[in-house]
Amino acid sequence: MTDSQQSDETAAAATDQVQAAPASQEPSTDIAPAAPASNSAEVAAVPAAENDAESAPEAQEQVVPATAAPTPAPARPAAPSPAAFAARPKPAAAAPAAAATPAVAATTLAEAARWGRVEGDGHVFVTIDGAEQSAGQYPGVSDDEALAYFARKFDDVLAQLVLLEQRVSSKAPSTDMQKAVTHLREQLAARTMVGDILSAEARLTALAEQVSVLERGEKAEHDAVRAAELAAREAIVAEAEEIAGADPAQVQWKTSSARMAELFDAWKAAQKSGIRLGRSNEDALWKRFRSARTIFDRHRRAYFSQLDSNNAVAKTAKEKLITEAEALSSSTEWGYAAGEYRRLMDDWKAAPRASRKDDDALWARFRAAQDVFFTHRQAANEEIDQEYSANLTVKEALLEEAKTILPVKDLATAKKQLQSIRERWEDAGKVPRADMGRIEAGLRKIEDAVQGAEEENWQRSNPETKARTNSALSQLESAIAGLQDDLAAAEKAGDQRKIKAAREALEARQAWLDTIQRSASELS
Repeated sequence: MTDSQQSDETAAAATDQVQAAPASQEPSTDIAPAAPASNSAEVAAVPAAENDAESAPEAQEQVVPATAAPTPAPARPAAPSPAAFAARPKPAAAAPAAAATPAVAATTLAEAARWGRVEGDGHVFVTIDGAEQSAGQYPGVSDDEALAYFARKFDDVLAQLVLLEQRVSSKAPSTDMQKAVTHLREQLAARTMVGDILSAEARLTALAEQVSVLERGEKAEHDAVRAAELAAREAIVAEAEEIAGADPAQVQWKTSSARMAELFDAWKAAQKSGIRLGRSNEDALWKRFRSARTIFDRHRRAYFSQLDSNNAVAKTAKEKLITEAEALSSSTEWGYAAGEYRRLMDDWKAAPRASRKDDDALWARFRAAQDVFFTHRQAANEEIDQEYSANLTVKEALLEEAKTILPVKDLATAKKQLQSIRERWEDAGKVPRADMGRIEAGLRKIEDAVQGAEEENWQRSNPETKARTNSALSQLESAIAGLQDDLAAAEKAGDQRKIKAAREALEARQAWLDTIQRSASELS
């Protein structure tokens, strides 16, 4: 339970106690049967509504006007008030009325006497701002009892005022507070009580302002909560509209559908437990939200309808490829069938995709047909490889013999040996497919080495090459002789710059000459 709820319950209990107090303390108003004739009119003027417990005191508060002496009439007892009836002693223990009247606290009377007085006939007057006003009449009791009764009415109003102040102080919900203020103001304005009425009215005026402030604060808080709720509801609608407005071709339907369902649950929760936004706001937002959901559902149905159509087309195309693949699976034309399977694989990749489930099932069938063919081909190749294993032994021996040719020292002998190996190589026949590349590469390496030696020998014996070499030698020798003369001249002149340049040029030409002379010696 919150503090405000505890304050409300405490205040309510106090109100109950205060409201119950006057009935328990109300003095007896029985009038003696032998009432004087002069008072018969006043007694008869008491309304018969005294039988109502709530209206009995109010009826006696009205001032009875003085009348002329009436014609004597038979004396009869007046109707007792409910309070007097409740206070009537039991017949077995009857006692004088004065003995049954409860004692009135001296302090209460003293305080009440400051603001009111009682005349002998039970009329009670209250003083307000220096002027007396009639508060009511309580006949048949003592002056103190009459004054105390009207003082208790003021105390009851004060108790209600204190209770309201406590509710305002504890910032309890302001529901019905203005009604309570209005009710208290009406009670005080009636002037049917004895006490400091002006002070109570001043307190009530200040309290009314505090209630207004409290109401304004509650309204501001309510408006803030309502604005937050409206913004939250707007956010739900805006997100739903954003999802509905997305390109159907780009939507992740599973994720978006789940999110749209979450938004709908959030909407229902807000409708059930959120603050009311007003019928116009809620209707407008709901129409937008409902429209977004309708658009989303329409797009989703259209998308999946098209997807089903595309799926059917893809299944038809791939079923055709599977039929061809299955027809080839029993072929023994290994080369032709392998090429056809490559073509079918390219067509499969180019075909549209079906749904994941259908595509996986179709691919399994296509792959199974391929596996049948390639398994048969593999078995056939293994059988062939088993037959070719003896040929592999022969070629491995020939390869080892061929390796002895390197390095090539005598070109003619090497060519003769290689030719003999080649003839026996062809006679040996095929080898297993797995070893074919290795064996062929080994022999090719020997052949390349012999061919390279043959080309090198030709380059050395080529007349044109020799002529170019001799011409280069002659030119370099002539250039070197000229550079030597230039160096001698520069040394004689003492020109260090020319000496350095001539020496560098001479060294470079000499290096070229040495290289060409080595090449010429190799060609000879």
